[in-house]
Amino acid sequence: MTLSTVILSISWQHILIVALILLLLFGGKKIPELMKGLGSGIKEFKDAVKEEDKKKDPTSTTNEPNQNL
Repeated sequence: MTLSTVILSISWQHILIVALILLLLFGGKKIPELMKGLGSGIKEFKDAVKEEDKKKDPTSTTNEPNQNL
């Protein structure tokens, strides 16, 4: 079985089972803290990517000609 076959065979029942196991392992109070940490990590990653793009091409936003004649 390839990875793409496994990923495509995941149904809502599998996701529900994983969610219930996580709830049992971590409890109801810990899961929001984990998701908050995950969200802030993703936000920091996106900000770092944007900052890196600005360093590579700083003139990309200032190349528009002046339309006020």
